[in-house]
Amino acid sequence: MAINNKAYSPKEFQFLIAEQDDFGTLEPSGGNNYVAIDVDSIGSPSMNLNQVLDVRTGSRVLQATDFFQDNKNKIMEFSVSGTATTEALDLILGNITFGDTSPYLLTSSQGANFMAVGAENQTANQILSIVYKSPASGHTSAFKDCFCTSVSLNADAGTEGGRVKFSATFKSGSLPTLNDSSLAADTAISSNNYYMSSWDADDRIIAGHSNVLVNSFTLNIENDVSFAGVTATGYEQIARAGEISATADFNIKYDDNTDVMFLNFHDQSTGASEGATLMAHQGTLVDGSFGFKLASSVMTSVAFSEGDMMALDVSVKALGGGVGSSQAIFEVAC
Repeated sequence: MAINNKAYSPKEFQFLIAEQDDFGTLEPSGGNNYVAIDVDSIGSPSMNLNQVLDVRTGSRVLQATDFFQDNKNKIMEFSVSGTATTEALDLILGNITFGDTSPYLLTSSQGANFMAVGAENQTANQILSIVYKSPASGHTSAFKDCFCTSVSLNADAGTEGGRVKFSATFKSGSLPTLNDSSLAADTAISSNNYYMSSWDADDRIIAGHSNVLVNSFTLNIENDVSFAGVTATGYEQIARAGEISATADFNIKYDDNTDVMFLNFHDQSTGASEGATLMAHQGTLVDGSFGFKLASSVMTSVAFSEGDMMALDVSVKALGGGVGSSQAIFEVAC
């Protein structure tokens, strides 16, 4: 076989996401669009195959008969990071919150969620199909029954003008489709961007303390999935039954307005919220403008951060409003 003279740039690969209608059936069964994500780089999917490479009795060498591999009882993971455009965030945040409208949120009374083989005509981005589109014809990798388990939104005033970026992790327990040739982007990468500079001063609030000057932030949302019931095509049921959490980390300017943060952190009351955390252009989040809110939050860390100007590193975690409460744990608008 002659040497192949083709070569590909990593930038030629695409990461595509589509809402999936039926559990167990890769899109485009419902005709939903594959959205091209504005990624910084394409990370390799973690196939997580089960392999046994133990040398058996009778030899000091791993023999061919010793090797074992299972490709069904596995959980695959995918990670992507890039620019937080509306089309990408709508799919990712919609999946992790089961929502179909911005602002996306989960409430304090949120119970466990389940989905199994046979679930059809799903709405609100509850299932996703993910595609690693290769520039090599016929070698695209497609993954069905995917669920976003964590998403991180971040920005730094000194990087790309404070443009908001994201990273997300997905899991799937179903067999993949490898070497596909039919899937392609339906929606090209959007040019819309979100910036920290759009936030108003009095709507930059950390644990009840307003008018903070934010140098950088990271919002982390976690809503993991568990898999059960392995079959010939992978797992047949998923559940979101673990903790739902939202945390945020900030680097803010230390001044006469924020020097009280150490006292606030030290004197927080047991069983009570220190106050709301809000980053937005106004007091209420609205569709089309990026912002987030933790209606109740506590500070989990405060520390000096030395630079040209003294700053503070502050971390907060969202609290529920009580068992049965309809208060949102977090809200994110885009």
